This record gives sequence, C-alpha cells and structure tokens, in this order.
Amino acid sequence: MVNLPDVQGQFFAGLYVPAVAPVVRSDGTSPRLGRALPRDHGFCPHVVARRKALALEDVGDYPRFAGNPVVDEFGIRSYLGAPLIDGTGLVLGTVSVADVAPRPWGKPGLTTIKEHAARLVVELESRDGLPPY
Repeated sequence: MVNLPDVQGQFFAGLYVPAVAPVVRSDGTSPRLGRALPRDHGFCPHVVARRKALALEDVGDYPRFAGNPVVDEFGIRSYLGAPLIDGTGLVLGTVSVADVAPRPWGKPGLTTIKEHAARLVVELESRDGLPPY
C-alpha cells in the first residue's frame, strides 16, 4: 500500500487487495477495503507520527495496536510500514504491507520496506512537469 494521510483520513494511492477476501464474517460476508479509511484505522498514522518504520509481526502481541479497527474489521494480524520522507523532511505518507496471518518480518523485512520507501520518494521527487496543486 501507498498511504497518503491528511487531516480527515487516509487515502491509499497505491493498493493491492486480493481478489478473494481473506476474511469472512460469521454472516458469510467479507469486508471490502476501499481507498479511504478514517485516521484512527490502521497503523500507517503511527508510522507518520513516529517518522520511523514499524514492524508488527503479530498485532495481538501489542495491546496498544491489537484493538485497532482494522484488526476486527479486516482481520489484519501483521503489518510492516515505512515513512515516505521527502528532501525537506516532510512525511508524505507511508509504504506498507499487511497480512491476515502473523508474519516474521525480521530485519530483512524492515530493510526491504525502508528501501522501497526511499526509492518511491526519489521517484516522486524526480517527477517534472506535474500540474501544480
């Protein structure tokens, strides 16, 4: 995911969602993850605030994060994210991955997500001729 937060919420500019929903509710329906979430959902806002990568191999091991709405709504059990920090020091958002099963990200996972974040920032900053905001 590439997540761009603002004051009202979060927008997923880049998002891959499996065709088959990994979570099925007791009534047989599956939650649908869209391109927007409230700011209190997920773990990316924590990465933005910390300005550091965050690896949660099993969200259930962290009481602070275990009650997050995405745990109950989407069944997220593991998360790995890194901030997108531009050349001026502004945190633009995050690049991250999540899974519905615990996942041992380890040092290789942290290194990889940080490398992806750094490459994405370079790509974003190298864009010329983009329309002004």
